[in-house]
Amino acid sequence: MEVKKRNIAILGSTGSIGTQALDVIARHPNRFAAYALVANNQVELLIRQARKFLPEVVVIANESHYAQLKEALSDLPIKVWQGSSAIEEVVKDDAIDMVLTAMVGFCGLKPTISAIRAGKAIALANKETLVVAGELITELALKHRAAILPVDSEHSAIFQCLNGEGDNEIDKILLTASGGPFRKYGKEALEKVTKAQALAHPNWSMGAKVTIDSSTLMNKGFEMIEAKWLFGVDPEQIEVLIHPQSVIHSMVQFLDGSIMAQLGQPDMRIPIQYAFSYPQRLAMGITPLNFVELAELTFEKPDTDRFPNLGFAYEAIHTGGNMPCILNAANEVVVSMFLQERIGFIQMSRLIEQALRQATFVQEPTLEDYLQSDREVREMMGK
Repeated sequence: MEVKKRNIAILGSTGSIGTQALDVIARHPNRFAAYALVANNQVELLIRQARKFLPEVVVIANESHYAQLKEALSDLPIKVWQGSSAIEEVVKDDAIDMVLTAMVGFCGLKPTISAIRAGKAIALANKETLVVAGELITELALKHRAAILPVDSEHSAIFQCLNGEGDNEIDKILLTASGGPFRKYGKEALEKVTKAQALAHPNWSMGAKVTIDSSTLMNKGFEMIEAKWLFGVDPEQIEVLIHPQSVIHSMVQFLDGSIMAQLGQPDMRIPIQYAFSYPQRLAMGITPLNFVELAELTFEKPDTDRFPNLGFAYEAIHTGGNMPCILNAANEVVVSMFLQERIGFIQMSRLIEQALRQATFVQEPTLEDYLQSDREVREMMGK
């Protein structure tokens, strides 16, 4: 049976998720096409990607790179656009079937909203979108009938566990976390953590920002908030479990006590491809798990005393309003400061807590309130 090729727009094509998504497309050229490629700063890589995949359009967010990009692709029939407004426009193209939102951070919010309003299927890898504006995003997705397919390995696992369960009620989501590289560190050792240590994740290959978030457990806090909106559960129904082997990507417990789990190699191409091909599964070329060779599968409770960011996330979603937006903005600022080696590992959590206490709270925020909250926090923190 002939299958229609899906045209995919990749927002963040030069990042970790974007490059792995292009690998998936390269493996299945008869099923997927990279219709639009969007990047922020990595113009040299974007040029190489455009010459290999020949998209209809490329967009560079940083306008200072536009002339170089335009010149480098002048011999090809590729449209070259620039600026944040162009990103919001490109996702509306009628030829696009799916938009992979893999831009890092708050900047992914407005393009995702634009794609949803255009009725596009969303392969969601930008967790900040739901963290910042989960209620708004879910309302818009329902209104415009835009399917949201999770790309995070944990949310993809939950999504897969729920397939075929119909209206069976979720009792609990068991959201697994590797624990990062410092799960056995005491507070004194955490004070001395370096940027290089924090970027050395034991299991996953990810971008710098997500890797730091994983080391502080903020990533898991964001995923908890994301799961609340994606699967319509209360925060109390989401239990975070430290699972150092990263083999079980998450689990769902039902009312009868049965637990469904999704297992696989820690390779982001698997959930990316599943979002692209859903409901079909395609060959991946990844070696499956060998259970005989698995030494052990272990689980621990997270320690929110040593890693308070996870607790901040639960606090923010319980408070509601724009508090998760404040949390996200503060986290983006401190991660940037840590990567610039301006602050230490422990200071990140301390500065986030200050922002949560000082920023203006809005109980029922609009999109403009979210944008204003993000600006306020960045200005308050000197970023």
